[in-house]
Parts: sequence; C-alpha cells; structure tokens
Amino acid sequence: MRIGILAYEGCFATEVFAVTDLLRIANRVAHENGIDSATRFQASVIAASPTPVVAAGGFTIGAHRWHHRFDLVVVPGFDVSPTDDLSARLADRSREVAFLRETASHGIRIASVCVGAFLLGEAGLLDGRRSTTSWLFASQLTRRYPRSTVCAESLIVSDGPVTTSAAFSASLDLTTAIVRDHLGAGVARATARVTLVSENRRSQAPYVVESMVQTTSGPFATAVQRWLVDHLAEPYSLPRLADALHVSTRTLLRRYGQEDGRPPLAFLQEARIATAKRLLADTDVPIGDIPRRVGYQDTGTLRRMFLERVGIGPADYRRRFRSS
Repeated sequence: MRIGILAYEGCFATEVFAVTDLLRIANRVAHENGIDSATRFQASVIAASPTPVVAAGGFTIGAHRWHHRFDLVVVPGFDVSPTDDLSARLADRSREVAFLRETASHGIRIASVCVGAFLLGEAGLLDGRRSTTSWLFASQLTRRYPRSTVCAESLIVSDGPVTTSAAFSASLDLTTAIVRDHLGAGVARATARVTLVSENRRSQAPYVVESMVQTTSGPFATAVQRWLVDHLAEPYSLPRLADALHVSTRTLLRRYGQEDGRPPLAFLQEARIATAKRLLADTDVPIGDIPRRVGYQDTGTLRRMFLERVGIGPADYRRRFRSS
C-alpha cells in the first residue's frame, strides 16, 4: 500500500513522522508474523517541490516531489490558534489545496489529521460528507464548510474515500486504523502494544475543555446562559427563566434559538456536565455529592448523562483526569 504524507510550510512535523514511523513498525510486526513484503506499506513524505520543507518551529523535512501514484494521501495539521486569521493561512496553501483536489479526482483516498481537515474543506472534499477535526476547531469547521456534517466528538470519521481525524495524537489512532484496515486486526493490535498506542479510543469528548471552546452566541443568549450558570444546581424552569429575562417563554425560545441555534436546556446540560468534569478532575468532592451540585437528582442520572455526552462514566473520568 503506497501512502504519501503531505508536508508543507508550517505543518506539524510530529504529525508527519508519527505516520511514517508507526507504519515502519507495523511493517516489522507484519514481517515477524509472516506477512509477505508485497502487502506491506510504502510510505513517502511528499511536497510541492523536492526541496526541504520548513515545518512549524523551523524544523526542516526532506520530501519527494508529489505525484498521483498513491493509494492514500495523509494531510497533517498546521500550527494555528483559534484566534488566528484562518482564511489567510489557508490562502497560503493554495498549491496544496489544488493538489488535493486533483488527487481526489484520480480516485486516491485522502485522510487528514487535526486542522488538516481545513485543507480538505478548501478542496471541496468535505462537501456532503461527515467529518471531524480537533474539538478546539470543530465550530470553525462547521461554519466554514456548512455542507459537511461535523462530528465534533468523534476521533476518526470515514466517509467514502475521505477520512478525517482529531488533534495531534490522533495521527497515531488514524495510522493504527490504516494498519488494521490493510494488514488486519492482529498486526494493528500488536503494533499498538509494541508502541504503547491506545487501541480503542473512539471519542475526543473526554478531552474537551469547555472554557476553551469559542462561542458565537449573541447578547440575549449570553444573558440567558449567564443566568442558567448562576442557577446551575436548581431545577430547570422555562417560565422562571423567561420571567428573569422579562420576556414570554415563546419569545425567549425564539430569540435564544436565533442567537445560539439550540434550546436553552441544551446549553444547561452542557454546562452541568462541564462543571461536573471540573469537580471530578480538580477537587476532592465525593462523586456522590456532585449530582446535587450540578442540578441532577442522583448519581445514576449523572452517570447516564456522562456516558451519553463524554463517553465514559464519572469514576473513570476522575481516574483518568484527576489533577495530581
């Protein structure tokens, strides 16, 4: 299987070499398991020209000139902040975008890591498809490419010939999935264990830091949200909320929906889970006391909501993310 990893100015070198190195180890594992060399991976780092590419941080990457004789092209992410001018950054990558568009026209599969998904979006490859990226940039991906259904909590999303994955370390999850698809579950499992890579991550929801997620709510929705947070532990009452904002319930739902795109209760549930996550990770508050602090009736309700929205239970979350 011929795989090209696309290098370009400002890309993350780790996301390039995580793919090449893990594939190399998978080839070794395959050899030790008697798998013929003809079925193993041939990985190449490619770029617009064969001259070294300057990655994020000033590190140089040697690369071959790109072509279209691959089975799969992997696009790493690049160094960017949520407050940066993303349009300007993407405009600088017009050659890469054109290459990806042409690559897709040749029937070659394409995968991305983190904000590499934006390059796929610029090439039109996300239109009509499900996608994902780092949770930190999921809302921007949604706004910029409205014809794509962004699965913000998913770690890896495959839709036809296009696969997108979450942030940074998801390059390892993506590569493990490639190994599993091409060389089988046994080789993928052995490779993951040799390299200490997780074999079963499915969601990035446990890693979300809600305070870092950009919101675009208008002033009315912001006032509603502030009131809900101030009364987080109290039972939700739409009439009481409307009275506090001096509007009717119908007006509240209409105006809030226009500014936030969802009902107030959806925000409240997210705020309750976010507060529970903070209490689990940063405090010694017993798990049994947390439900009443965030507005749930009992531990069972909190566990059910946690499993639904975070993907793991409160006790597992505390074990994994507890501050030292």
